[in-house]
Amino acid sequence: MLASVAIAPLNHLLRGESWARKRLQPCAGKTARFRVPPFFNLALTVQASGELATAAVGVSDDAVFTLAPGLLPRLLAHDEDVCHEIRISGDNAFAEEILHIGKNLRWDVEQDLSEVIGDIAAHRLVQAGDRLVSWHGETIRNLSQTLVEYLTEEQPLLAKPVDMHELIHDVNALQDDAAKLEERVKVLGIRRPL
Repeated sequence: MLASVAIAPLNHLLRGESWARKRLQPCAGKTARFRVPPFFNLALTVQASGELATAAVGVSDDAVFTLAPGLLPRLLAHDEDVCHEIRISGDNAFAEEILHIGKNLRWDVEQDLSEVIGDIAAHRLVQAGDRLVSWHGETIRNLSQTLVEYLTEEQPLLAKPVDMHELIHDVNALQDDAAKLEERVKVLGIRRPL
């Protein structure tokens, strides 16, 4: 069931990006499995057109992508560093092709909306969505900055970075002084007559 829900939007994106379908066409017949234990296990087969279909039961996987559940939000946010944390096994060339397409495939929301509600309304709706996302990001940044300031200044539960650097400097200086003192004690101990 998950496969049928996932395939339609993926194929919609692929139909909008001919370059991606062309890159997948040489991989026709290969199957990729996407696992996010314990939530889903999805196997998709590349068709000759470059689109995707549910893999037949019993078909062996050419590439397997295993993701920790915590990586999904980062993946959806197009964090490119997340690709290094995906466990990949199987056909490396096929897996690299899928990763490249995944990194570069973008949904043109405005184009799809314009077909339903018109160009101007779609443009304004996408702009409003962008401003909303930007506002949320800015609000979260401001809130976290305010919380850190409160916990360092008003209710000192956290140390200020400046204070931590000063403490580290003082500890290092104390270690150096202790080492010098130890050397002096050793020198004095050797010179003392028996």
